[in-house]
Amino acid sequence: MAYDEFLADRMRRVLHDKKVVFSEKKMMGGLTFMVDDKMCVGIVKNELMARINPDIYQEALSRKGCKEMNFTGRPMKGYVFIEAEGLDTDRELEYWIQLALDYNPLAQSSKKKK
Repeated sequence: MAYDEFLADRMRRVLHDKKVVFSEKKMMGGLTFMVDDKMCVGIVKNELMARINPDIYQEALSRKGCKEMNFTGRPMKGYVFIEAEGLDTDRELEYWIQLALDYNPLAQSSKKKK
């Protein structure tokens, strides 16, 4: 399953401009950007995936292009997908990345597999 390389390049540029140290990891059929060894933002097909503060989850869902992240038939609270229509401008992309970066220090790390 391929992901949107152009969106990946735009995301890299935003992270570099913000001087964020990150790594990239292919997972979930897409690409994930890890910050402090935690999933922060990513791409699945042509949608941005953002891990945001669950306290602002409902508010975020009201924004253009934003929808629940639902892989298992159940939405994952705190994770959203943003469709291309919500990422038309660099400002919109930066908004979603910044929400994920703001939450990252509060987010729990997933348990490491042995």
